[in-house]
Amino acid sequence: MNNKLPAAFLEKMMDLLGSDEFERFLESYDQPRVYGMRINTQKIEIPEFLEKSPFALTPIPWVSEGFYYEEGQRPGKHPYYHAGLYYIQEPSAMAPVELLDVQPGDKVLDLCAAPGGKSTQIAAKLKGEGVLVVNDNHSDRVKALVKNLELFGVRNAVVLNEKPERMIPVFRGYFDKILIDAPCSGEGMFRKEEDMMSQWQRHSVTECSSMQREILGQAAQMLAAGGYIVYSTCTFSPEENEAQIAELLDRHPEFEVVRIDRAEFAPGRPDWVRAPWCAEDAYSEQALAAVAGTARLWPHRLKGEGHYVALLRKRDSAPGEMAPAMEAAAAVPAAGERKRSGREALRRGGRAEAPRAAVSLEPLQAFAGELLRSEPFAAARLVCYGDHAYASPAGLPELHGLKVVRPGWYIGALHRGRFEPSHALAMGLRFDEAKRVVSLALGDARALRYLKGETLEVAEEEVIRDSDTGQAAKGYCLVCVDGHPVGWGKWHDGMLKNEYPPGWRWT
Repeated sequence: MNNKLPAAFLEKMMDLLGSDEFERFLESYDQPRVYGMRINTQKIEIPEFLEKSPFALTPIPWVSEGFYYEEGQRPGKHPYYHAGLYYIQEPSAMAPVELLDVQPGDKVLDLCAAPGGKSTQIAAKLKGEGVLVVNDNHSDRVKALVKNLELFGVRNAVVLNEKPERMIPVFRGYFDKILIDAPCSGEGMFRKEEDMMSQWQRHSVTECSSMQREILGQAAQMLAAGGYIVYSTCTFSPEENEAQIAELLDRHPEFEVVRIDRAEFAPGRPDWVRAPWCAEDAYSEQALAAVAGTARLWPHRLKGEGHYVALLRKRDSAPGEMAPAMEAAAAVPAAGERKRSGREALRRGGRAEAPRAAVSLEPLQAFAGELLRSEPFAAARLVCYGDHAYASPAGLPELHGLKVVRPGWYIGALHRGRFEPSHALAMGLRFDEAKRVVSLALGDARALRYLKGETLEVAEEEVIRDSDTGQAAKGYCLVCVDGHPVGWGKWHDGMLKNEYPPGWRWT
């Protein structure tokens, strides 16, 4: 595909790399791309998945849950994909979250999150503890983000559709870890997605650099002292990479670069922050020296596409900056302003209305008593937006005024004294958390028929239920494939009515 690469891109890379390395770089575009998947350790342990995996897998060196698979295996067309046991992801794209070192209990922000691959990776590392806030300011991309979080069974995530600057008053100094997978010119994806080349020529590096500068400054205000930011792009341009980090260090002296030392990754290139690509003498010598501790992933040096990653730590407040508590107080609007901001969010299409206390949760509690062995959302704060019930993560600040797509784990809808469980609830449960289950073997033809939305014949003795209570077979059942939930069904008189959502069905 060398002859398809934009001439201006080739000229720039020749200047940056020099003739010898440029030739090796160029040869990588004639090599076949590589494919990766990441195991969802929230649902299955790695040894168990490898034992039952129908795919030929080899480990990706920089992420323990990541594996290469062979072209043509099509893991997206397998029931395990519909059970959320893995996420199909480009191997280099797994590196930023791995470097963020997320721990259970952390409060984490994925600021430019859609379609959600890195969000699901963060969620798996949180292990259901702490808070995950995921945001994307493009409303048409948020649907895919929500679906991937639900498919992965994430219980502790909040989904926003906001501009980062509007989030600052709510989340100032709140997060322990922030991921910025920044919008960029996409040069590192040319081999994977050829249409990125035409987009590169329409969206200039200058435009992307301006957006990245704003996003980094906004994220810096939402990070707690002692917290970490990972900034990543899938481009080679120093204007979008080293120059962005050098500028952040000069503008925010409370930040420092944490050196990335991995044999597979090349160091950052402070020598590339120069004319004609970057402004001469625009950054301090100290900041330029620091960006050598960032990392570049090159397609001619590893099995993956092009990426840039920087790991940053916020030491403490900069001189002259208000203390976090004072800043938060200064940012709180008056009561009347809060009401207006909530109404404004609704007018703009958000779901930021206050929880409706008039909605009775009794049908939900009755459902949980009948179907669930324990209440998996007991530690969360149950809230209703309209007729929809959510389990909101503990410790989350009030979100009034923001465009909230999901204020937590979506549990289901309350209609006229009835409760209808959501698909997200089914995907977030484990086999042993349900009292009534229909478990289909992978080789059972009914498993694929269920995923296609068909009604199934299921004998009463196939409905696994709580024998201690003499529970009836009739009613909602958690449907599983090989013991992994894929959705709901309603059993009655030998028939299982299919509750699998139309938009999720196997095609």
